[in-house]
Amino acid sequence: MSRDFRPDRAPLDALNYEIAQEKALALGRMGRALEGALAKLREFDAANPHSGAPTSSQAARRVLVTEAGHALWMFVVQREACGLRDSRTLMRDYHVPGEVQQCMGAVLSTPTRDAASET
Repeated sequence: MSRDFRPDRAPLDALNYEIAQEKALALGRMGRALEGALAKLREFDAANPHSGAPTSSQAARRVLVTEAGHALWMFVVQREACGLRDSRTLMRDYHVPGEVQQCMGAVLSTPTRDAASET
């Protein structure tokens, strides 16, 4: 945005400012969602040992990993919309596990979603 005030550009400048604000707010929301999803996964891992875990525990963990992967995907997309293209620092700063990175963008399949796609 130019610092020169021009009356014919004032509405466009105001709109651009509001768009930048919304991008920043959405980036903050997506970052907090990722932090929350990763915290849930870490808490689960702390409470449940990996070795010899029952099938139900493994399934619950898979859901948490998938949810964290989706939150990561949303955050990366929002960062890219803001012009932040390099995700390496994001992965390091948020301590994103490799398995979460691998399922980035995954969406959980639910019976209602499956049934809706068949009709």
